[in-house]
Amino acid sequence: MAPWLLVPLVVCLVAVVRRQGLYRPGFAPAAFDEVPALAPAAASAWGLVAVAAAARAPGRAFGWAELLTAVAVTVLGQCMLRALVYGARRRHARLHPGSTLIVGGDAAVRQVVAVLHAHPEYGMHPVGIAATGQVPGQEQGPGPGHGTAPDDFPLPVLTGHGDITRAVIQNSVRYAVVTGPRTPDARTTATVRLLAAQGACVWQVGPTPGGRPGTVAPGHLWGFACRRLDPYPRPPHGRWGKRALDVVLASAALLALAPVLAVCALAVRLADGPGVLFRQERIGLGGRPFTLLKFRTLRPSDPGESATRWSIAHDRRVSGVGRLLRRTSLDELPQFWNVLRGDMSLVGPRPERPFFVEQFSQTHPGYRDRHRMPVGITGLAQVHGLRGDTSIADRARFDNHYIDSWSLWQDVRILLRTATSLFRFGGS
Repeated sequence: MAPWLLVPLVVCLVAVVRRQGLYRPGFAPAAFDEVPALAPAAASAWGLVAVAAAARAPGRAFGWAELLTAVAVTVLGQCMLRALVYGARRRHARLHPGSTLIVGGDAAVRQVVAVLHAHPEYGMHPVGIAATGQVPGQEQGPGPGHGTAPDDFPLPVLTGHGDITRAVIQNSVRYAVVTGPRTPDARTTATVRLLAAQGACVWQVGPTPGGRPGTVAPGHLWGFACRRLDPYPRPPHGRWGKRALDVVLASAALLALAPVLAVCALAVRLADGPGVLFRQERIGLGGRPFTLLKFRTLRPSDPGESATRWSIAHDRRVSGVGRLLRRTSLDELPQFWNVLRGDMSLVGPRPERPFFVEQFSQTHPGYRDRHRMPVGITGLAQVHGLRGDTSIADRARFDNHYIDSWSLWQDVRILLRTATSLFRFGGS
């Protein structure tokens, strides 16, 4: 075959295989389960090659026998390569299992825990149960017929979002297995969103009795049907595009605004004494804490005041320089360094202190969902005037709408709107 014919062959194979979702295999994939998807991809690619060859040299067109042989050899070769890759993955998973949380509140929780302990080839090591209800056997072991005794596999039962977040960070949780009905309740949905925001790969398992034949993928967890949950699907290029925009613009801003930063630092030093920068713990992507930087506009009387006091906009201790910095938002310029470090993004939900995150999460539905996107210096809520002492419910709604409708162009639009209003003296 002429070398130039390899180009359309490879391009078509990649495009069709990608569209079939074979670059993102299902649970416990097996190479021969993918033949129905691989065969059309190979047939389409070789068909394109045959058309290209006939157009270039009409007398040397592919015959049907040659075409079928080429398709069969291609599918067989792909199956063999995929079988080797999947086998290597299973061996690695057995030797290096990933920490796993089991999510649910039904009898299947203990069954799934028992299965994962008995079958290490799945590569999942249970480290806890994120309870969304009363887990059978939580207080005492289940009776006969449940297939497991909880005393054999003692696991901590996590009931709060704070407990779940700490467990994810401490155990480096990579997987979450959700049990229960195919349509989860509100509490399970919130837990799934939290785990997905923490970077865990989330699978839902459970029997599907009475379903129409052929509607469930062949991959299974020891007889439990499995499907991957994607609470916030995003284009694969989106995350990298957003990060690239952050790095480029934050670097340019730090260089261009270096004289402004120096003047602000000098003014703070002369007006309020040593300690130009103010550092404060905030909550970022996935509920993880980070240290946010600002120019100091007021020296708090104690650390507890800065962590729990909502607003200092009308505090008499704020100097004239501090008041000017806050009204022009110049006090937030050091946050470009947070963006460059990866703690924040230029555009995203506004980061809040841990004390208020816990408080607002209990009183405002959907507040925790803001943490599925990196926090930002500016955002959709801010450009609509929702900053400072404004409605938390409105801000959470705007932030979640921004995340649900995210696009790189939307980030650019918000940045342009922020730039035009930077010196309108509307800071908090």
